[in-house]
Amino acid sequence: MSSCIKLEVQTDDQTPQKWCISLHEDVLKRLLSQQGSPITMHKVFGEGSLFSPLLFGKFFDPSDAFPLWDFDSDALLYNLRNSGKTTVDWFHTDQAYVLKAPLPGVGKTNIQIHVEKGKIMEISGQVKQQREGKTKDWRTCNWWLYGYVRRLELPEDADCRKIEAFLTNGVVLEIRIPRNPLYFGTPEMKIQQPKISE
Repeated sequence: MSSCIKLEVQTDDQTPQKWCISLHEDVLKRLLSQQGSPITMHKVFGEGSLFSPLLFGKFFDPSDAFPLWDFDSDALLYNLRNSGKTTVDWFHTDQAYVLKAPLPGVGKTNIQIHVEKGKIMEISGQVKQQREGKTKDWRTCNWWLYGYVRRLELPEDADCRKIEAFLTNGVVLEIRIPRNPLYFGTPEMKIQQPKISE
């Protein structure tokens, strides 16, 4: 029997300077090659994970916002899917944009979803505590040592106030972003536009 819980999507995170330090390819290689590197880090940043900088075929810092819905998931993830290394998927319908992804090694208690100024959605979580005495938010320093993130650009017609997120069996994340039918670019709205006589 599967269990599904609804996650809170937050819009009030005003942490200054979060994600200001970029993850570079050489840093990731060192992190994953270190002796005693936690297995969780390998699962989180490993090939095929939603949080992997290599998910899209070449290195892309997951703290930079990626325009996910500008790309077809079948094309972008072709090689990873053919080799069975990922089940991450995204698509859109007339009603919504959808993202489905397993959360490797992170667990339901760590996942947080924030919408930033109605334009960026970030999926993040902390897997390792900072040492006592450090007052900085883990997201403002070398965040990859303490957690993970994937930041995504929201499509222009996304209704960010109605985003829903669900976690099935504590493992599979599904995010549904409704499309705003009143968005200027939709056929419905164009029909409603007043005609201007020349």
